[in-house]
Amino acid sequence: MTWLPRPLVRPPQDVAGLVDTFGRVGRDLRVSVTDRCNLRCTYCMPAEGLPWLPKPEMLTDEELIRLVGIFVRLGVRQVRLTGGEPLLRRSLAEVVSGIAALEPRPKIAMTTNGVGLDRLAGRLAEAGLDRVNVSLDTVDPEEFRSLTRRDRFGDVERGLKAAEAAGLAPVKVNAVAMRGINDHSVAELLQWCLDRGYELRFIEQMPLDAQHQWDRAAMVTADEIRSRLGERYHLTPLPSEERGSAPAEMFLVDGGPEKVGIIASVSAPFCAACDRVRLTADGQVRNCLFARGEADLRGPMREGATDEDLIDIIRAEMWAKRRGHGIGEPDFEQPTRPMSAIGG
Repeated sequence: MTWLPRPLVRPPQDVAGLVDTFGRVGRDLRVSVTDRCNLRCTYCMPAEGLPWLPKPEMLTDEELIRLVGIFVRLGVRQVRLTGGEPLLRRSLAEVVSGIAALEPRPKIAMTTNGVGLDRLAGRLAEAGLDRVNVSLDTVDPEEFRSLTRRDRFGDVERGLKAAEAAGLAPVKVNAVAMRGINDHSVAELLQWCLDRGYELRFIEQMPLDAQHQWDRAAMVTADEIRSRLGERYHLTPLPSEERGSAPAEMFLVDGGPEKVGIIASVSAPFCAACDRVRLTADGQVRNCLFARGEADLRGPMREGATDEDLIDIIRAEMWAKRRGHGIGEPDFEQPTRPMSAIGG
């Protein structure tokens, strides 16, 4: 097996599925279908963009669907398609259709910036996509242009409407609050979403930028976001037992039924309940967003590895998962790959 980069430390034979040494079980697979993006968000990448993966290094549709099928066989029950920007993969609908045909059929979600979603939402829903999250940090068109370095706010608006019309419900919006940039308008963003029936999730900014300029001292914390929202709305926390392994702490807005979520990835990490595993666009499996390493599946697969060979690699990588992401610890190292290359 020339493809093995290091000896595999396998879980015991009587331990099934995607289990790690802390008893967590992987059931949620994040799949990056491309590292390319059509926006240039200031907190993600430089204005000139990044060197994209050469096409031969990318997983083909057949390879991607085969690997997702193996993860489903190992117990994955939800697949989230990410990027880069997943809508830039021309064969995205075919990928969705292939995943939807797996048995047992996993739930299929997608995280997108929404640019181009107005043209593809219906086709993706027909192919089997169940729901969508759209990343949107501001509803001020000028602020949007400054943040993304692109004048595409109208495209995102149309994409959200198309997702709702296609039945990709509930339509969710993801937002990152940044100090001195958009943190002053978090309540306005929530009201905009409430008026349109979208479910908003605020996410703390994480050290995943290509520039490696993230500064925890400048990060807007979940408590600050909640305080800002509390100046305008009454937020009632939902029972913690309803959260399960979901990353967001959920609140009823003014008694409900509308809700808002806040994801405290840095200040109150949920690593103890994490059920995620990631597959990059070039076929690397990562047991954590902040993993220091990754295991190659593409190479072995192209050299003729069997499904059982690939299962050994995947389970060994999951078995090596650390207790937590380590942000704030003395030995923490930001991943070499930025978020756009890992997948959200």
